[in-house]
Amino acid sequence: MERLGPLGWRVLHGIEKSNGGDIDHLLIGPGGVFAINTKTHRGASVWVGDTMAKINGGQPYPYAAASKAEADYVRVVLGRYCDFTVPVEPALVFVGVASLHRAATQYTVRVYQEREVAALGPLTGKLTLEQVEQVYAVARHRRAWLRT
Repeated sequence: MERLGPLGWRVLHGIEKSNGGDIDHLLIGPGGVFAINTKTHRGASVWVGDTMAKINGGQPYPYAAASKAEADYVRVVLGRYCDFTVPVEPALVFVGVASLHRAATQYTVRVYQEREVAALGPLTGKLTLEQVEQVYAVARHRRAWLRT
């Protein structure tokens, strides 16, 4: 993610939320804001559907649904302090997996393996450079995230 800096992107990691959880990463740039939820499953085969994921064919985990909820939370927090609508999309990034299969119906959450996140770099048209800096300034303030 840090490699996207020259393309106008800013990155924040481990943002503490008021409920005790955290946002793994925020990617803020010309293509909008991405709330990135990372999941590590070394060597696993992962299938992702509209609301859930299965690791090695096992029980379903609500990863996609949780990613959507996290993006909604980010949108509300940033919207409180910015004088424009902040476009926030959920992204679910799997780390260390052997294979990743996306269901044909899964379009509400961007799903990547860690090496694919760079695909977000060329995205533009959602935020001006000034808006990127404003959102980044707001997102860096811990109090914004801890307010209930």
